[in-house]
Order: sequence, then structure tokens, then C-alpha cells
Amino acid sequence: MTRKSGSADLPLHGGHVPPWLADRMTKLGTVISQAIVHHYGRDELLRRLAHPFWFQSFGAVMGMDWHSSGITTSVMGALKRGLNPLQNELGIYICGGRGRHSRQTPHELTLVGNKTGIDGEALGDASRLIAKVDSAAIQDGFQLYLHSFIVTEDGKWTVVQQGMNDGRRQARRYHWLSEGLTDFIAEPHAAIDGQNQGNIINLTDKRAEASRKAQLELLGSLGPDGISAALARMQAYGAQKATRVAQGMLPHLVMPDHHDVRSSDIITRRLHGNIAAAADRGPADFKELLMIPGVGERTVRALALAAEVVHGTPCRFSDPARFSIAHGGKDRHPFPVPLKVYDNTIQVLKSAVQQAKLGNDEEAAALKRLDDQSRLLERHVSGPSVGAIIREETRTSHSFGGRSIFGWEPPPDEREESFALIGHL
Repeated sequence: MTRKSGSADLPLHGGHVPPWLADRMTKLGTVISQAIVHHYGRDELLRRLAHPFWFQSFGAVMGMDWHSSGITTSVMGALKRGLNPLQNELGIYICGGRGRHSRQTPHELTLVGNKTGIDGEALGDASRLIAKVDSAAIQDGFQLYLHSFIVTEDGKWTVVQQGMNDGRRQARRYHWLSEGLTDFIAEPHAAIDGQNQGNIINLTDKRAEASRKAQLELLGSLGPDGISAALARMQAYGAQKATRVAQGMLPHLVMPDHHDVRSSDIITRRLHGNIAAAADRGPADFKELLMIPGVGERTVRALALAAEVVHGTPCRFSDPARFSIAHGGKDRHPFPVPLKVYDNTIQVLKSAVQQAKLGNDEEAAALKRLDDQSRLLERHVSGPSVGAIIREETRTSHSFGGRSIFGWEPPPDEREESFALIGHL
């Protein structure tokens, strides 16, 4: 995958991830990462993490708020908790994090270097420079508060960092990928996620090379005091003209402000393909699984979406909201998290990965066929509307162990009584 750039609207959300979800996110994020490494290698996992659309879809299938800035923090936290204990097995190390943890990144990279033999000091310098570029060379109004550095034992890396703009209640996520990076200053990003804010100062754009050179020449000839004096004279004379370097508009993923998942957020034919594949391949490929009490077509539907996160190509992730249909969301959008289904998904994926380690790829191959079938069927099948699917999931949520930050989901009759009571208050 070549380096990509992009931006996305990531609304700032308060609150925290409840322990019952954080634990499951760690398990699911870990096993999906293991599956990607098994099938495609460590470098591909780095590429996926550097892809903003895939990253958002990854967080959505893990039950986080499908559109919010919280996906970045929660996903990277889950991966650090889950993958770092597997360092010796996978050769992947996750450093940094949010707030004070971000400032520990260079030190953690030095420790990785001491353990693996790669140049940890140089990686620490790269970490500092990357943070400086996104806070100084990219002047877009977002203050960095998260910096995660994912590095492999052979020195390849991806950086995911995020800034916030309190005034606009929005966040912007920046992605870096060492693959193909030749210059930290000239267009180095794998992607930039955030809503288009209009004209910004982007001194990393290749068209800003003349501006960078001119700034260095100006600093060398006039010095700081001379520049300040010249600026004062310009202001005194009311000078209004200035040369503005043309900035390129980067492709961007726009995540809406609304919490609810709408049909406009999902490519319906893809979702119908996922559902149809579960009905078609589930009985054929998961016969033994379906004999386990509590495991049925609903679990296989979730597996179809999880399998796509493992095997899907970049173009498949243009609608991240679709992946929230697998396990819902902690804030009850699109529906409460079905914990029984979530746990079954983890169980099946863990079994597939463990069997693959032993040389038996039958279960892993079944998941791959499930993903393949989704793409084949989506061209021909139809089904209920997105709204109808969400209403049905909400109606049956109690039977699947539905839970959200508001508590356990009650049976349908009790829920209707509660809503009726609220309506009278």
C-alpha cells in the first residue's frame, strides 16, 4: 500500500470506556492483529494501522463509538495492553499513548532498541521530530495529546497521533508509515484525519518548499529581532497583503456529528452481502460451532464483519459505520453491545489463530471464505433497510446480553414501559 493522506471529522466525546468493554476490546483487537500477521505479515499490520479508513472500521467492529475521537485512544490502548505481552512471539512493540504516556515514547523506544538491537535512540529522535512536525509544521489549530509509536523488531514503524481543537469540539488524527518515507519535512504523512477546516498552514506540503527556504534565509539575514522589527513596520503602515502558499486539499474521511447510525453512513449492498454470507456459509463452514449452545447465525454475521477487517482491501472501508453492526456501540448506537455475540466472536477467532499456529488452517480458511462470499453475494442480494436491521437488533438486544454505558438492556416490554414513563416526565 502506498502512503496515503486524508482527513476526517472526529467529534470530541467525553466519558471513558467501561471495563467490561475495554477488556473485550483488548482481546478482540489482539486476536484480529494476530490473524493479520499470520495471513499477511507484520508489515501489513503496520500498513493497516496507517490507513485511516481501516483504523476507524477496526474501532467500530470493537464496539467503540463508531464516529468519535475516542476510537483512537481506546484502540491504541487496547493494542498496547494486548500486543506488548506477545512481543517475543510477534516482534511488535507499541510505545507511547495519551498524555504523560506520550512523553515516555523515546525512553520506551530506547528499551526496545536495547532488546532487539535496532537503533532505539534514532527511533526516539524520529518520535520527537514527528510530534514537532504535526504540532509546528502543520498549523491547523489542533493540539497534540496522543502519540503512539508501533515498531517491529526489524525497525519498521507506524505512528498514530491525535490532536484536539477544544473550540470546535473536534479532533484530528495523523498517521505516519516508515515504508516509503524519505523526508520528514516534505509530505511525510501516511494520512491526516480531521474535518476540513479551510485554509491551514502546512509547511510539509511539497509546494511549500520555497516558503521553507525563504524562512531560513530570512532568519539568517535579519535574525529574530530584525524579523520582529519588520513585522512591526508592516503593521504600522497597515499592510494587508501577504503571499499565501497554495495548500493541497487532501482526501479525507468525514465522520458526522450525529451519534445514530443512518442508512447514509453505510453502503447497504455491502452489509447485505455480509448478512447473506453468514446465512450461506455459516451452516457449511461452522457446523460444529453452530452446535455450541448460544452460538448461531448472529455470531456468524459478526464474524463476517470481523473477517473483512482481517482480509478486506482498502476500498472496503469507506463506510466504517457498517462495522458497528457487528457488535453495536458502548453508547447504545447503533444498538447496545451484544456481549454474548462479542464473546463468541472472540472465541472463534482465538480458536482459528491457535489452530493456525499448530499448522491447521481449516478454521482460518473458513473465515477467509466467509469474507470472500460477502463480496460475491453483495452484487446480487437484497435485504432489509439499515433502519430495520438496527430496530431488530435493539428489539432482541436483551436476549444477546445487550449492554451499554447506561446498563444492561431490559426485555422489550420493560424497555417500552421505561420509554413510555420517560415520555411522561
